[in-house]
Amino acid sequence: MAGASDNFFSHIDDFFNYRNDIYEISPQTLKSNRVDLDLFKNFICSQNLQTIDGPAVIDFQYYLKKQRQNCGASINRKLFTLRSYGNFLKLYDLPCADALPFYDVLKIRQGYRKRPSALTPQQITLLFKTIDTDTILGIRDYAVYALMYQLGLRVGEVHSLNLADLDIKSKKISVLGKGKKPRTLHINDELIEILCRYLSMRDQFCNCWLTPSLFVSKKGNRLAIRTMEDNFKKILFYSCLNVPFNVTCHTLRHSMASHLNDKDVDILVIQSILGHSSTRSTEPYIHPSQDRIRKAMEKLPGVKFVKELIRKGELQLRFQKSFRPKRE
Repeated sequence: MAGASDNFFSHIDDFFNYRNDIYEISPQTLKSNRVDLDLFKNFICSQNLQTIDGPAVIDFQYYLKKQRQNCGASINRKLFTLRSYGNFLKLYDLPCADALPFYDVLKIRQGYRKRPSALTPQQITLLFKTIDTDTILGIRDYAVYALMYQLGLRVGEVHSLNLADLDIKSKKISVLGKGKKPRTLHINDELIEILCRYLSMRDQFCNCWLTPSLFVSKKGNRLAIRTMEDNFKKILFYSCLNVPFNVTCHTLRHSMASHLNDKDVDILVIQSILGHSSTRSTEPYIHPSQDRIRKAMEKLPGVKFVKELIRKGELQLRFQKSFRPKRE
């Protein structure tokens, strides 16, 4: 089964207009889909392939795996994009669209992936203490990352916040999440104080009245996602936080969910705060602390039985004597 490569790439713009106008796909998803299609197009052109057939797709998988070092999930996403585009071409009645090989490619099975880790409350405190709140930019950044941690907001959700979304009097904030799903979150007194301090300084940013955005850059534009991520890396560097995993802005969201879970907050409540449509999406965000794991292990019947024997003096435990080699 094969399709001509010239016809295959002739309707890419129509595909994205269709997904944007009809399905209202998020800009980030559209951007990822375009990257996937451009990558496949460049591969086909570099190999000078005239038809898109099974061997071409297999070679593309080898290219992603061997040369680009993509994991299985990343390869699956790229093939899913090609499959979606192929379905669109079917609706366009493109010749040989039914013969495209994307539907015969099996999904790559992933092993158990290590879920992103969370910071402890002490590490979160250290991180925020590193931010210089004696400067206007520091006050702004403190408010940005406080929203990410205390409300579990994504970096894109903070980026899209407007002044009109914040209701200090009612202690509420309106957030537009993934898939343009709105949710309203409660703001506690501590976060209100942080936001009010920033708002009192906001008018000192250049041309701040020209933008409705809550957070403003030094040039008076909406604070960019890349700027928030880069500033967070600098804060992380100066905090000298030594952890065995990669820490990003999204780690603050994971940390908030984990800390709520440690306080026995119901998973349905955490799901609502994070804006997930299912608890299955919430579960990877929960990282029980070592203290909570220890307490759970101590509730095991075997552990409780041994502890009772020790308490009654029926079981004597001692440390093993250090090993001493025999003298010859």
